[in-house]
Amino acid sequence: MNKETFLAELRASLSGLPQDELEERIAFYSEMIDDRMDEGATEEEAVAGIGSVKTVVEQIMAEIPLTKLVREKTRRRGSPKGWEIALLILGFPLWFPLLIAAAAVLFSLYAAVWAVLISLFAVDLSLAAGGIGLLFNTVAYMKAGNLAGVLLSVGTGMVSLGLAILFFFVCVWAGKWVIRLTRGMLTGVKTMFVGKEA
Repeated sequence: MNKETFLAELRASLSGLPQDELEERIAFYSEMIDDRMDEGATEEEAVAGIGSVKTVVEQIMAEIPLTKLVREKTRRRGSPKGWEIALLILGFPLWFPLLIAAAAVLFSLYAAVWAVLISLFAVDLSLAAGGIGLLFNTVAYMKAGNLAGVLLSVGTGMVSLGLAILFFFVCVWAGKWVIRLTRGMLTGVKTMFVGKEA
């Protein structure tokens, strides 16, 4: 892909941004491509080094506040027409409960994902605490002279601590996945406001 095509696709994908913001982003990536070409890269290599248009748009969306996008979208639309206001008022008993229900379902699903993640960390903490408790329990078995109890306590304590360490990595992976999911959802909402204008 050459520079002109890349910048045209980027401009089309970001058409919902405020005009000054859009021009600033286009100028930034144009300059970045020129700098790479000055360093000896071909035009195609310079564009490929930046990444795909989709990746660049996602990076830009992550940086821009949602309020700025909403403000720009409403500014471009102008004030609502009389028939739009009438439809909103007459349809309020229908669309408002549906909107509240959809928001509640989405929030519940999102909260459930976080609840599962917190539960995973609680299980991991329980495994670690249980393992440490079992290792301390060996002292009581040693005082009682119970060799079988000592071996059982040490063995299960070490297994529990080992599982806690392994499970910790699973919990961290799950946490990163939930954070990526959150970012993706926010980027998706922002992209709805920036998509190509009709």
